[in-house]
Amino acid sequence: MSRWKPDAQGRLVKAAITLFDEQGYDATTVAGIAEAAGLTKRTFFRYFSDKREVLFGGSAELQAQWVTAIGAAPAGASPMAAIDAALDAVAELFTDRHAFARTRSRIVAANPELQERELIKLQALAGAVEEALVARGVAPNAAGLAAHAGVVVFQVAFARWVQQDDPAALRRLMDESLEELRSVTAA
Repeated sequence: MSRWKPDAQGRLVKAAITLFDEQGYDATTVAGIAEAAGLTKRTFFRYFSDKREVLFGGSAELQAQWVTAIGAAPAGASPMAAIDAALDAVAELFTDRHAFARTRSRIVAANPELQERELIKLQALAGAVEEALVARGVAPNAAGLAAHAGVVVFQVAFARWVQQDDPAALRRLMDESLEELRSVTAA
């Protein structure tokens, strides 16, 4: 009987999140994560460049969801309508990830280095969304404004989502945040 267990990456993520949550991000080592997952440090580095990437590894998937959904929005859609369509895809991405997102959010909030990394990833996301809007023919300045507004709507709704107990509420919270943005920017 083989001792090999499947899903090494998933086991590493689960072990890291558990250790970060229980003993703190700074006190958790790559060796400790690998040991808790029943793997070696070498295996850890096959999947992650450092322990921060355990928390931010999904950013490429999130960015791809945004960009794909914006590209798929109807041809005549306004920049904010394209953003709204992307929010649907983003909500779908997080459908089964509430518990993980809640724990991850708590870990990031407790560590300034991780907060900085989060802001860098959100800035990169806004840049990719802006490029996707420009590719649709939106003027660069308008694309930048819409992209950043959309990412902020996501960020605010996400922060509210991880603070409550309804895993299905993300899209509703994004709708509420988008409506609040519209109301505060109305002339």
